[in-house]
Amino acid sequence: TAHKNFAIVDAAMNDLQRPALYDAWHDIVPVRPREGTATRYDVVGPICETGDFLGKARDLVLATGDLLAVRSAGAYGFTMSSNYNSRPRAAEVMVDGDQAFVIRERETLDDLYRHEQLLPSP
Repeated sequence: TAHKNFAIVDAAMNDLQRPALYDAWHDIVPVRPREGTATRYDVVGPICETGDFLGKARDLVLATGDLLAVRSAGAYGFTMSSNYNSRPRAAEVMVDGDQAFVIRERETLDDLYRHEQLLPSP
């Protein structure tokens, strides 16, 4: 808009609810920093809710397709996440020094529908 810049990312409030629920602060940084002048962004998700914010007023140097890290989400990520809007829950990655490990795989749509049953035909 003329007054705000939005960085729309593929994560949403269903992945990390703390910013939407408590106005909690999590550092949001590019995984591969870029040179350039920072722009102030509200970092938002794609689920079309007015509260779908991961971070407000963040000064970032970004380009389309950049990978962002939301820091210090740790124990709050999966335990507070949901399948709101039929969105599979995100993978969890643990970083130890210069190594990264997937400690929980991303859910799939098949995972979401696995326990659902259709009503019998009349």
